[in-house]
Amino acid sequence: MALNLKSPITVAHGDGIGPEIMAASLRILEAAGAQLDIETVEIGEAVYRRGRSSGIEPATWDSLRRTKVFYKAPITTPQGGGFKSLNVTVRKTLGLYANVRPCVAYAPFVATRHPKLDLVIIRENEEDLYAGIEHRQTDEVFQCLKLITRPGSERIIRYAFEYARSHGRRKVTCLTKDNIMKMTDGLFRKVFDEIGEAYPDIEKSHAIIDIGAARLADTPEDFDVIVTLNLYGDIISDIAAQLAGSVGLAGSANIGEEVSMFEAIHGSAPDLAGQDRANPSGALLAGVMMLSHLGQTQVAERVHNAWLTTLEDGVHTEDIYQPGVSKTQVGTRAFADAVIARLGQEPKALKATRYAGNAPMTLTPLPRRPPAVKATVGVDLFVQWRGGAQDLARRLEAISADPLSLTMITNRGVKVWPDGLPETFCTDHWRCRFMNDGGTVSLADIVALSHRAAEGGVDFIKTEHLCTFDGEPGFSLGQGQ
Repeated sequence: MALNLKSPITVAHGDGIGPEIMAASLRILEAAGAQLDIETVEIGEAVYRRGRSSGIEPATWDSLRRTKVFYKAPITTPQGGGFKSLNVTVRKTLGLYANVRPCVAYAPFVATRHPKLDLVIIRENEEDLYAGIEHRQTDEVFQCLKLITRPGSERIIRYAFEYARSHGRRKVTCLTKDNIMKMTDGLFRKVFDEIGEAYPDIEKSHAIIDIGAARLADTPEDFDVIVTLNLYGDIISDIAAQLAGSVGLAGSANIGEEVSMFEAIHGSAPDLAGQDRANPSGALLAGVMMLSHLGQTQVAERVHNAWLTTLEDGVHTEDIYQPGVSKTQVGTRAFADAVIARLGQEPKALKATRYAGNAPMTLTPLPRRPPAVKATVGVDLFVQWRGGAQDLARRLEAISADPLSLTMITNRGVKVWPDGLPETFCTDHWRCRFMNDGGTVSLADIVALSHRAAEGGVDFIKTEHLCTFDGEPGFSLGQGQ
């Protein structure tokens, strides 16, 4: 019995322009000699309409766990509440922790103000505000929890350094907002500094996300590999793709330890569906990344270089067509035909792509650190209250009892008691801190305080325990403290 040497993959044709660009991309990959054993699944709008709030069915999960590779076209999420992001669901359920987005300028064949742009953004894909933990806590205040973990930070940052070393990149830049979010973003930067020590051959730098994004928009050639948190990475990767010339040209890889997903970064563009006008390049370049991931590097080079040659020859879809530069405006199918006709050719002005020479990446799991010595030293009681800070303080001091006493009240993070200022704008959401003057407290002490609050008519929403870890505070102070 002959062995099947084809790589199993799961393919979803998606919504809107998805079926057109996926069909074009698969036709090019197969013409180039890609060895793919395809399982086709349905996701997206039709599945949402069948009552699956995630847009994906159990049989698709089975296919993904079996093939380990997901080649996905864009999907349409129905408007209105009750529908989950399919991308976020897949990324988090299957542990696709690294979002890899190469952004390259193709001047002069694709219009750009930054012809030297050539960078890769590696975005943490599972944590941050995308944890999706949100609550309405009071009449006026809504909350979204930002979760950053040490293991998650270690994994993505090490991936960024390994990617840089494997692909011959010279520099890794970390972007955070650790001057404000000193604990969450601060942890990410601290891990970056720690892991960076193991890569003396790679230049390292850090920038605050706002100035980093400004520099990216002004002089993107200063960057090589960028590693950053989920939200920042989502934003700047689209910015970088547009700076390069078009979001429609960018593909991305979502890499996990077991399963990986490859897709264009753009949406389903339903207004263009069925018109043979869409540019399949983003999906095609995602497919090239998939072939490299599967070890079919020669085919990946063959496709990528044929695509570059097509750009050079001025065969362009309408989104990148430039009078005086472009020679022929084509639709989706004709563009695929043009790439297929150039298989085996290499670009002359643009830099030819090489995948076979990439060194292997070393991604063995890092050992978990031993747990720190944890001590509970207080509690923040979050309260809904319509009055002023002084009246709330009197109400809370009445429920204080050893070992917990009221030490501070903040509103939206700003200290308003004691010694607050009348100019501070306050809502109905108050953080009320109870401490034991540097000593420890028990869970029973916190429960007793909560009971007294309930008995005293204090409308508390939640509690957050205040702990030290190896003697270091694991909580922030109030602004103005």
